[in-house]
Amino acid sequence: MSGRAAVIAVTSLSLEARIALGPGVSVICEHASRLVASLEAAIERGAAGIISFGVAGGLAPDLVAGDWVVGSAVSADYARHPADQRWARRLLEALPGAVLAEIAGADAPIATSLDKRRLHDRTGAVAVDMESHIAGRIAAAHKIPFAICRTVIDSARRDLPPAALVGLRHDGTPDVLAVSRSLARRPSQLPALARIAVDAWTARQALRRGRTLLGAGLGCPYVTRLPPEMLVDAESFMVNVA
Repeated sequence: MSGRAAVIAVTSLSLEARIALGPGVSVICEHASRLVASLEAAIERGAAGIISFGVAGGLAPDLVAGDWVVGSAVSADYARHPADQRWARRLLEALPGAVLAEIAGADAPIATSLDKRRLHDRTGAVAVDMESHIAGRIAAAHKIPFAICRTVIDSARRDLPPAALVGLRHDGTPDVLAVSRSLARRPSQLPALARIAVDAWTARQALRRGRTLLGAGLGCPYVTRLPPEMLVDAESFMVNVA
């Protein structure tokens, strides 16, 4: 494939996108509803791999905020997409303590501890996000190596308050006004929101440390096959990164 981007990192938060950027990496930061079109356009420029990178909700009871999960596969109700084994091994070697396990893909947030437990019991997945199953499907359709690298932001025991669910715009940036309105309607959710904020800080620090360890191309073993001029800082390829 032609184009300068070596690896496409798929994220949903602008913070994740900024952390993912680096040599050999272009970033798509999109709401799930627009992710397919953006991925297809990015692939036309060339891709050595697609990686779902960022935070995920915990499903396994032993995972806490900041723990790393390297996906062996992603499963949704309609399909299962295995990750590239060689890339997964590279990620595990780079991230001390990372767990290799299946990820669940969801089309809507899994907000309550009860729903998290049910999803874990039904699928065996240890974490859930809203982008990996889409990225995996597109990667499989184009026969592009696929990886999942996520850090837990909310544990399986944590219920997400309504303010946390309305707190993002479609471009992945915080919607402070929406959060304020939700808190005004239900002030009782403030302690839960404060706990989520602490978990988010922990996950953010883990993302930054992990990103440094992964290096150029986010650990993709196929980046080395590309000429040096393709290992560029790909800020010009960002999509909706604030």
